[in-house]
Order: sequence, then structure tokens, then C-alpha cells
Amino acid sequence: MFRSLFNRNRQKTKVRQNNTPYIEKHAFEISNNIQTNIDYINTMLDHPDDLKLRQLKLGPSEILCAIMYIDGLVDEQSVQQSVFGSIQDTSEKDYPKKAKDLFDYIYWHVIADANVEKCESFDDLSYHLLSGFTIFFIDGLNKVLLIDTLGGEYRAIEEPVTETLIRGPREGFIENIQQNLSIVRRRLKDTNLRFKTFNIGRRSKKSLAVVYIDGIVNPKLLKEVNRRLQTIDIDSVSESGYIEAWIQDSYLSPFPQIINTERPDKVIAAILQGKVAILLDGTPYALIAPSVFVSVLQSPEDYYERWTIGSLLRILRYFGAFVSVILPSLYIALISMQPDMLPTELALSIAGTREGVPFPPVVEAFMMIITMELLQEAGARLPQTIGQTVGIVGGLVIGEAAVQAGIVSPIMVIVVALTAIANFTIPSFSISISFRIIRFGFMIAATMFGLYGIILVYIMINIHLVNLKSFGIPYSTPFAPFFKSDWSDVIIRAPMHIRTKRPEFLSTVDDTAANREGEET
Repeated sequence: MFRSLFNRNRQKTKVRQNNTPYIEKHAFEISNNIQTNIDYINTMLDHPDDLKLRQLKLGPSEILCAIMYIDGLVDEQSVQQSVFGSIQDTSEKDYPKKAKDLFDYIYWHVIADANVEKCESFDDLSYHLLSGFTIFFIDGLNKVLLIDTLGGEYRAIEEPVTETLIRGPREGFIENIQQNLSIVRRRLKDTNLRFKTFNIGRRSKKSLAVVYIDGIVNPKLLKEVNRRLQTIDIDSVSESGYIEAWIQDSYLSPFPQIINTERPDKVIAAILQGKVAILLDGTPYALIAPSVFVSVLQSPEDYYERWTIGSLLRILRYFGAFVSVILPSLYIALISMQPDMLPTELALSIAGTREGVPFPPVVEAFMMIITMELLQEAGARLPQTIGQTVGIVGGLVIGEAAVQAGIVSPIMVIVVALTAIANFTIPSFSISISFRIIRFGFMIAATMFGLYGIILVYIMINIHLVNLKSFGIPYSTPFAPFFKSDWSDVIIRAPMHIRTKRPEFLSTVDDTAANREGEET
């Protein structure tokens, strides 16, 4: 449909040939001497206190074996039951006399864990040890068993903090990727659901999963997502924001080209549309790609209410976004540059409230908007209960005190309050930050050129949106390019029985929406 749909000129980083990013290579190979292996691991990790080692002798020949794991990364109960318990429950006379036969016997008959792997590479051994696996050594063999005992303490599943809903599921993602994948699997029982895994970060080597539905997603989109992920070459990926910044199309744009969310229902709705989700271990935020402008102003709650209510909420959201961006600059333009465009009574009323204010409207507006931004940032950084108090009480106290002191006019306080309230209607934190940045651009243009400056910046932003892409998809879709069928879920959320097709701009393999956005299988 678009000739350059999935071309990306900005990123020229060489793609790695395999699916796994850089893994630090160790000169040491697994030795057939068990003590040599143990000494090397201790030296490599600098003899850590949390490295647990248990040596034992098995079989009639009393072959020396060792069990090694890192405390805190494993499930202690799994280690005790699947490893130590299984060994103790096996009769001593059943163990073979030779090391090789003992290795195979333990692999096939003793270890009760469901995921046991054979390993002959020290790079794989070190990676799995640091990932929470238990290592089983046998003296006389240059290979080991990797036993999946991942565990440790994790935060319980809770309601998402940044995306609260009145109606909808109350569970959100947590920092454990395995738990997050199981949440998706439990909610979407589709045999075509796929998880493609990567290891990201030269040193952190964190697990990352690309989630999609085979038979729906556009293969070109999936290929492009995988290609960009394979170009990531940094030491550590602490949060999904690193991934977002690396694989986005334009790092100069203030608009988010990838959606981040804590909500599993939002991820499921996206992959049912034909999008791709990215989950990273260690963060509760999943990424959804591609993203277009209309999607950042949508909320899952739009689909949980009747279509009339969902449409009304969405219209209010668009209006709130417009007010949040335009209102302060409109105040500056009309008061400073074009007061003759106001009705006479309103102009006289505003002039009366500004009597005695020592600052021009431009300084007044910038001073109050910056104060509002400082209060929002302070409220976000403080504990939740205190932060809300600081945001509300601080704004009221400062605004009232400024008016009584004659520093600002009452109309300016109203403008700032309406701007802040309108900004809170935006469901995505990323796009609300973008609007706050753009707001200052409008204010500067209004200071210099009045209403003409506002119109000029508005045109420039629209030009930028038309040229911006997210994984090759035009960001202004379905406005430009125009997709008539996709307008049923843009400003007005049409009834479910009308929206029978997946978004046309995604060019999905299966375009029939048997499971529409917002619904679960």
C-alpha cells in the first residue's frame, strides 16, 4: 500500500546475525574436573556470599557431584523438592557406576523439574546460573544439567497505577516477564498466539518477548520489529523506555511513536488488531507498536461502556487535549496582540481584573504555567497521598495568594486551572507530556505573532504529523492517508456490530475482526 512502508533510513546499525544479542565470551570451557569448574565460577563472581554450593557423592562408585545456585534468584521450594528431594528419594543402588550413565540417568529418571537442559557451553552455564537456574555438575564430564528453578520474591499482581479505570479489569503487569506472559496466555487462549524471545543488553542480558498472533499480524511489520530489536547494542536495558527510544522512527519528535501500558487488556486488544507487543523482564510496562495519533487518545474504557458513552468520553478527550495545548497561548494572543477580537464587555471585564497587575500578559502566563508544571512534577515525585495534597492545595494556595498580592489576574488563574484539568483528561502520560512541551511552542509563537503565530505552529505540527511514521505507518492515519473504514473507531466509537474489520492501515493477514478491540476471547 505504501511503497516505503517498512523502510527505515535513520537507523543504520548493523543487525546481528543471530537472535541473541552480545553475550560475553569466556575463555574457560567446562572442564571434566568438577573442582576446576567450581573454582572458576567462584573466581569469576568474586566469591559471592549468595552463591550456594552443595557437594555430594552418588551411586555405588561414589561419583562426586555438585549442585550450585544463587540464593534469591531461585525458588527455594523448587530446589528442595525437584532437585534435593528427587535425589534423596532415589535408591542408592539404582544409580549407575559410570559418570556418563549417571548423567543420563539423572536427566531421565531423577530430576522432577519439567524444564531440564543439557549444557556443554560455559557461556550458557553462566547465563543460566545468573538467571535463576540450578546447575548440576558430575565429576568426569565436561557438561552439566541446567534445572529451571526460577523464583524469588516478586510484587503481587495489582491494579495499574498510571492507568486507572472506573470499569474494566483490575490486574496489571508486574516486573516478572514469565508472570506477564502467563497473564496474556490466560486471557487469550488462541493457538496462534506467539512469544518470540530475545536476550537484550551486553551485560544485563534481560529477557524480552515479542508477542503477536500468527495469521493476523502483517509479516513485514513483524520482520521490521525483530530487525530493530536485533540492532540494540547497549550494556543494560533497565526499563522498556530504553527499547522505545532505540527502535522508534524519529528521536527528534515530541510525539510517542510506541504506546507503553501496564494493562494486559490493552495489550490483548492491540495484538488482536494486528499490532505487536513487546514485554521486557524487570518492568511492568509493555510496548505496543505501531502507534498512530488517534490511538494515544483512546482508552480501554471506551469499549467497556455503551458506544454512545464511549464516543462522548472520546470527544471530551479530544476537546481536553485541544484546550490543554491552545488555551494559554490563546490568552496571550487575545490579551496582548488582538484584544479587538474580544467582545467589548468581555474585554472591559478582563481589563478590570488586570488593573494593578505589574506584569504584561506574556510574563504572567509563562510564570503561572511554569508554576503549574513545577507543582505537577513535585506532586508526581512525592508519595501518592502527599503528592495529591501538594498538587491541589498548593495550586489553590499559590493562585489565591498571587491574586491577592496583585501579581496575576483572576482570569489567568482560571486559564491555568482549566489547562491543568484539560491535561488530566488525556489517558496516556507520554502524550500528555508531549502536549505540555508543545504548549510552550504555541505560547512563544503567540507572544511574537499573536493568533497568526498560533495558526503557524498548528500548521507546522500537522506537517510534522503527516511526515512522521511509526514502523513505516503514517502517524496521521487514518486522517492522512485517508481510510474510510477506519473512521468507525476514531472520534466516534461505532457500535460493535458495525466494526467488523481490523484497521485497514495495518494490512493484516486476516482483516475480519472476529474479536474486536476491547473484547477478549
